[in-house]
Amino acid sequence: MAARPVAGFRSPGVGARGTGSRLITQPVSISVVVPAIDEAGALAALLADLQAQQAVALQVIIADGGSDDDTPAVARRHGAEIVHSAAGRGAQMNAGAAAARGDWLCFLHADSRLTHPRQLADAAAHLRNCGTARVAGHFALRFVRTTAGRRRFYRHLEAKSATGRRYTINGDQGLVLPAAFFAELGGFDTRLPFLEDQRMAAAIERAGAWRLCPHRLATSARRFEREGERARYLLMALIMAMHIVGLDAFFARAPGVYARQRDTGRLALTPYFRLLRQLWRDCGVRAGLRVGWRIAGVALTQSWQLFFAVDVLLEPVLGRGRRLATRLHDRLLWRLIQHPLGQALLTVCLLFLVFGPLQLWCRLREKSFSSRP
Repeated sequence: MAARPVAGFRSPGVGARGTGSRLITQPVSISVVVPAIDEAGALAALLADLQAQQAVALQVIIADGGSDDDTPAVARRHGAEIVHSAAGRGAQMNAGAAAARGDWLCFLHADSRLTHPRQLADAAAHLRNCGTARVAGHFALRFVRTTAGRRRFYRHLEAKSATGRRYTINGDQGLVLPAAFFAELGGFDTRLPFLEDQRMAAAIERAGAWRLCPHRLATSARRFEREGERARYLLMALIMAMHIVGLDAFFARAPGVYARQRDTGRLALTPYFRLLRQLWRDCGVRAGLRVGWRIAGVALTQSWQLFFAVDVLLEPVLGRGRRLATRLHDRLLWRLIQHPLGQALLTVCLLFLVFGPLQLWCRLREKSFSSRP
């Protein structure tokens, strides 16, 4: 599917073969891969956005993981190609990438929305100007919501998506990179049906560089709204902690930890805390303390987020982009925090928090919504 060409998209004053004619510059070729399972309701809007993109030659590939709805029909109506694959976002995106013909690859979620008619062209131009072919881009987010409230929560997530700090780049921010660099990275890791975005982010950080692309990418807040914002955010933190410390037993014994969108509902966290208690008993106190120590070490690397939250909270007073508390953390407090005694205290606090107040909060929350008619 080729995007509509831009009138006058030329290199001014350049002749073609000495004839005095104007040389028409070829638009950048981008293959957009969208993994989808039962996304007919969301997909049409994204495909319309892609058709409106300017200064790019697009190949749009829908990597279908076994939809039961009209997802393939919606894709065909909008001129997209369809690739069928086993379910799992990483496997689907790898299948889509294998069918790609563009010089650049762009991976988007089905509920994403582009916010500018030159968003993909500007992203490719921005990345080409970085001086290296081993570069990848992501977009800052803007959440599209259907319910009111939680304004500060979403404002914090949107601001954090623009930082590019470690563990803050996720698949819903999109991924734009040269096709050759993607091939060099070996594609997405498919050991789990999720977390492929975090493993890819780490691989890009090791082999090349990340850049924030111009324009925001809109994304649906539907999972947060259906599952509960705080509960979803807490489970995301738990998933990331288990992933980073390599506690694979958690994922082996909680295969439904990340449900498909069609299966989402009010999120119950108690089963996951019950699993943590069982894993603690199985591994013993000493091994459990070692895992707690590693998790505390990871938490310390994310201590900047507390200061960043203060900055976001104060934006209406200080203005957007004024990160005074975050700079204070980075320049002064970071070295003080990185101390074995601090990590030991944090280990104890985390264990108390996880097996105490957080579990109580989850039980009370789940009791309240289970009693609703």
